[in-house]
Amino acid sequence: MGLDTLVRCAELATRLDDPDWRIFDCRFDLAAPTRCELAHAETHLPDAFYAHLDRDLSDPITPQSGRHPLPDPDRLCDWLGGHGVSRDTQVVVYDDTGGTMAVRLWWLLRWLGHDRVAMLDGGWQAWLQAGLPLQTSPPRAVEAATFEGSPDWQQVVTTDTLNKQLQEGSDTLQLMDARTAERFRGEAEPIDPVAGHIPGAMNLPLQENLNQDGSFKSKEALRTLYAEPLAGRNPDSIVAMCGSGVTACHNLLAMELAGLHGARLYAGSWSEWIRDPLRPVATGG
Repeated sequence: MGLDTLVRCAELATRLDDPDWRIFDCRFDLAAPTRCELAHAETHLPDAFYAHLDRDLSDPITPQSGRHPLPDPDRLCDWLGGHGVSRDTQVVVYDDTGGTMAVRLWWLLRWLGHDRVAMLDGGWQAWLQAGLPLQTSPPRAVEAATFEGSPDWQQVVTTDTLNKQLQEGSDTLQLMDARTAERFRGEAEPIDPVAGHIPGAMNLPLQENLNQDGSFKSKEALRTLYAEPLAGRNPDSIVAMCGSGVTACHNLLAMELAGLHGARLYAGSWSEWIRDPLRPVATGG
């Protein structure tokens, strides 16, 4: 059995020479898309490869899509295989923003049917604080592998499905928006051209999943956190969303940690919803 949610710095440090482990640096700045790749080139965890959110973990934006469309599965499988990832590989992902970017690769691997993927708890900052080894040279070359993955489209909810539910007045699926409360209420929108949220969505900002040091809260604390918004619902009726389908995966990871399995992702999220001005928008609490 591999690790499928979190890995601690101390454990990862003992696995740095393990040929069956691969580390990916997922640091990314939405406002400066080249900054973190340059930072990676300067220093990173030993033999960590860089995963660029826009180039590696997303497809190009289209007039109908959100800001980070899901990557083509075949291209993603080739990219993973090119970095030596096979079905037997334990993958570890990290960033410097509490896991908000690294969760994209965590979720994508699970979407492809690869559960042996874990987030470095506390990320870059925890590694630095622990005084663990860093690398300033490029990661060592690895032999390419064949990564066979098959996307589970049942994990993904589409705009059409949500729009149809809204028109029918159904509540079969419950949207859970991971953006900040200010963005959800429409009081501030630093990224997208329209502010607000999808009618009927509830707000659980991803920051609530973390302790002050950037590590994830305990299973018990997360179960308590999600008990109120779930309100007795089955977890598989929850659909996580955010601005572009990336940070929403943070709530999906938190739910997995809490033992609340089966929630799905609205991959297009807010930035795709507002592509059509006829789709309704709500503001306020």
